[in-house]
Amino acid sequence: QVQLVESGGGLVQPGGSLRLSCAASGSFFRIYTMGWYRQAPAKERELVAVISDVDTTNYADFVKGRFTISRDNGKNTVYLQMNSLKPEDTAVYYCKVIISRYYNSDGMAYWGKGTLVSVSS
Repeated sequence: QVQLVESGGGLVQPGGSLRLSCAASGSFFRIYTMGWYRQAPAKERELVAVISDVDTTNYADFVKGRFTISRDNGKNTVYLQMNSLKPEDTAVYYCKVIISRYYNSDGMAYWGKGTLVSVSS
């Protein structure tokens, strides 16, 4: 069983910062790509940022220069540092992790339950 637990969401004023965390736990062999997605009310879920197992990163254009994704492999955790937050960043943020449960098994996608980020004055 694999579990992803997100934390760090909350209410912040425009221009403020938050740091999201997503920790993977359970029984698995290897973690590959880790990423963050978000879904605003009445909108589709969209990619925010991803980081590979060799620390290659990719960001959506709307967060470049403001958000930074990182990972701590020793803690099986991915982080999203969000600076200069805007009201349009308000959404539920989900982590997604590609994990292989066993040696030689294919990687599968696992999702966290989401954490709400609200940006408002």
